[in-house]
Order: sequence, then C-alpha cells, then structure tokens
Amino acid sequence: MGLSERQKMAAGEWYCCFDPELDALRWQAREAVHAHNTMPPSQRGNLAPALSALFADIGESVFIEAPFHCSYGINISLGRRVYMNAGCTILDSASVRIGDGSMLGPGVHIYCAEHHKDAELRGAGLEVARPVTIGKSVWIGGGVILVGGVTIGDGAIIGAGTVVTRDVAPGATVVGNPARPVRAG
Repeated sequence: MGLSERQKMAAGEWYCCFDPELDALRWQAREAVHAHNTMPPSQRGNLAPALSALFADIGESVFIEAPFHCSYGINISLGRRVYMNAGCTILDSASVRIGDGSMLGPGVHIYCAEHHKDAELRGAGLEVARPVTIGKSVWIGGGVILVGGVTIGDGAIIGAGTVVTRDVAPGATVVGNPARPVRAG
C-alpha cells in the first residue's frame, strides 16, 4: 500500500493538499488559532492552551501575540523565549523550527509549501513541503517572508520587509527582495 498524503507531505514528496485527512488537520488548527486569537489576554496568557497543545514542541516562556495563524501547527517547534509579534503566519506543511531567544516582528510570514509549476497539477492540489529552520537569537524584522527550504543561522538579523529565498549564514544581516547581505562601510 502506498503512502498517505500526510505521509508524503512529511517525507518531502509531492502530495495532494485537498486530501480529507489534511483538511481535518487544518480545521483542527483553525479551531486552536481561533481560540488563541479571541481569548482575552488575561485568560490566554502567553499562548492559548489549544494552540500550545497543537504544536510539536514548545519551550518555556514562549509568547505569541494575537492575531496569529498557522496551517497545521503540528509541524511547529519553538525554543525557549521565542517571541512572535502580532500578525505572524506560519504555513507549516513541513517542519518549522525556531531556536531559543529568537524574535519575529509583526507580520512575519513563513511559507513551507511550494505549489507545482504545471498549471494542471497545481489546480489538482499538488504541492511539496520544504522545512524552515531559524537558529537561536535570530531577529526577524516586520513583514519578512521566509520561503520553504531556508535555514537562518544563529544570531542572524533579517531586515524588515526582506524576502528570504536562500539560507542566511550565522551572524549575517540581510535586507531586500531577494535578501542580500549588508556590507560594512
């Protein structure tokens, strides 16, 4: 018997996003996201319990401002003291790992899915998921977009509005669309 669409997604193979099992998982995430985004902050605390239960792993002292959105939640792992400002979106069809002490500005978007380039296959829901890894003590400015398959090294800084399509070295500062290193001087 072949792999399920969820198994294909997890293995980084082409899968159909219209699959009923994946749809059910997205509905589960929508419910948790809604709870997080609509609870009074005094009741929600750093992270609504439903959202916390959904994530793969959460370190202590994580704080996610509302509103927040994710596709599945089950592929998100957050280190200690991760902070996400308002409006962050993580489309986590693949693993998204964010290291200890990293901070995401408002409106940061992380997109793991890559849709098929063939229009007919794209219309049939065929996509592939690529992981995103953010190291420790990374600062990501507001409005940044990270595409699937990138790794951001420890201590890197991503300037506001940057579109990251390639890996960023540890300690590097990048800006622009596409992201380019900032030159000293």
